[in-house]
Amino acid sequence: MGKTSEIDLHHIKLTDSFWLDYQRLVRDVVLPYQWEALNDRIADAEPSHAIENFRLAAGCSQGEFYGMVFQDSDVAKWLEAVAWMLCQQPDPQLEHTADETIELIAAAQQPDGYLNTYFTVKAPKQRWTNLAECHELYCAGHMIEAGVAYYRATGKTRLLEVVCALADHIDEVFGPGPQQLHGYPGHPEIELALMELYDVTDRQRYLSLARYFVEQRGTEPHFYDLEYEHRGRTSYWQNYGAAWMVKDKSYSQAHKPIALQTTAVGHAVRFVYLLAGVAHLACISGDEDMRRACHCLWDDMTQRQMYITGGIGAQSHGEAFTSDYDLPNDTAYTESCASIGLMMFARRMLQMETDGQYADVMERALYNTVLAGMALDGKHFFYVNPLEVHPGAIKCNHIFDHIKPVRQQWFGCACCPPNIARLLGSLGNYIYTRSEETLFVNLYIGSEVTLLVGEHSLTVCQTGNYPWDDTVNITVTCPSATSFTLALRLPGWCPEPQAILNGEPVDMTPRRGYVYFTRTWSEGDNIQLILPMPVRRVRSNPLVRQNLGKVALQRGPLVYCLEQADNGDNLHQLSLSAGNNFRLLAGEGVLAGKTLIQAPGEGVSVTDALQQPLYDYDGEPPRRRQCSLLFIPYFCWANRGEGEMRVWIAET
Repeated sequence: MGKTSEIDLHHIKLTDSFWLDYQRLVRDVVLPYQWEALNDRIADAEPSHAIENFRLAAGCSQGEFYGMVFQDSDVAKWLEAVAWMLCQQPDPQLEHTADETIELIAAAQQPDGYLNTYFTVKAPKQRWTNLAECHELYCAGHMIEAGVAYYRATGKTRLLEVVCALADHIDEVFGPGPQQLHGYPGHPEIELALMELYDVTDRQRYLSLARYFVEQRGTEPHFYDLEYEHRGRTSYWQNYGAAWMVKDKSYSQAHKPIALQTTAVGHAVRFVYLLAGVAHLACISGDEDMRRACHCLWDDMTQRQMYITGGIGAQSHGEAFTSDYDLPNDTAYTESCASIGLMMFARRMLQMETDGQYADVMERALYNTVLAGMALDGKHFFYVNPLEVHPGAIKCNHIFDHIKPVRQQWFGCACCPPNIARLLGSLGNYIYTRSEETLFVNLYIGSEVTLLVGEHSLTVCQTGNYPWDDTVNITVTCPSATSFTLALRLPGWCPEPQAILNGEPVDMTPRRGYVYFTRTWSEGDNIQLILPMPVRRVRSNPLVRQNLGKVALQRGPLVYCLEQADNGDNLHQLSLSAGNNFRLLAGEGVLAGKTLIQAPGEGVSVTDALQQPLYDYDGEPPRRRQCSLLFIPYFCWANRGEGEMRVWIAET
């Protein structure tokens, strides 16, 4: 299947109650809350200082830079989230705040186009001397994405002009010339940002610069080693071990050229950000080596190193991948940003070639890990998304230092909260892709999309109650008969999809995960797509040692979990009975509107465990008792206070 493209977000209107609630939450709660956090006005939250850093760089304030070396990126992601929300609904006050922030950013930009508050305020003589560790190109990438989004959403060019000047400066500094730096970022991000900038400006220099950063990566002599020697063998992250980011090349996917990489390694966010840029570049340029690398690395990641929740990055050390089939549940890192980056990678793979597996993974990450990253109140966040939690152990065992049993108000390293906001704001970008003759429906989210087919305008409307109900209605509106192909994804979790076109059942022969309807469409034509959602037991590959003998429950795209609030403590003593005697229940309280699953199970009948020896020779096995288990959607866990949680449960 050939290349596809995304559709202008202005031509997509969300109507889905599930997602409109989230977008309202982002607009009314998340963005104002995060603005207060960026301005250090949230009591008892870790300070940000991000806006103040821009004031310092602009000469509007006096003081010291504070925060992470990449603190600027929080402001950029917040601005991008604002842009996408303004695209959905005008908000004069929010737009005014954003415009003032953009003017502050412009004032902080240096005459040569350079823009980074850490180096401007704290280390002006060290610009571009530590690419391996210091995130200059990463921050530039996020600011470029914000500039592109704000232009697309509002038509305003002020921030776009700022980031074009920044990109032009970077293009002068980096490249193959004798006076240029031959390096590339330790934290990928600039690559995908430059591709988006190329999309809106059509300036070849941005495409060429993105290609340079991708192709230079991992070549010898290694740039990280050269710059390390050049700056006198100093390291920014000295407290974490001397120059480990420089020495561990695989951590930043710089151990070998991209075309030669075959295994998902290193920092998970860096990996998917990089591959999102590579896939975009491969799609535009037709580069076959890059396309093959994307395929190979996608397969390794999703077939051997991805959690059932769409989480990636199994270990806290380096926020990184480990090895094939090593997917621990209680120490899982699975950063929220990593699943967002996974969605970005998947979307670009879909644009390169239409295959339902990419949309399946995109959906899995979205409905599980990404949504779990933010509380239902919009004011608390997870950085890390484990699949099993025991609060008592977390408090005492340092192997769980990265695990939080409840969401936090903010983080010193606050990359995840604004990243979630920008993803939810830009959700329309993920629903559809199109080629000249076909509209592909990748996600079943209530919406209307209008597109031009030849000389005719055509609107496709999705309605339904997904992900809770199994029926999606798709209606076509067109003033005159129009020949076109509509391709609907058949989710991998759905065993027996059905479709009814204008009241008549149709053949469901899929091609790479989509069913195609090619016809001359008339006003009011309707497809009723039925995606049965039985509760399904999911088992891991037997090589996943942590899950052998256990199952997880999934209904539709949603993975479910047990929580202490419903099932008591010691969840490890529970097991799921055989059979498919599942009962669907309506959630109440904070879980209102959610579908829960009740199932028969067994527990251990113990009344005097504290009086029993730690180990018992030849003793009787614990007595079992019948019980009823209640499973909730994984993304809803930890909204009712601190308690145990687990996704994988033993089978009776």
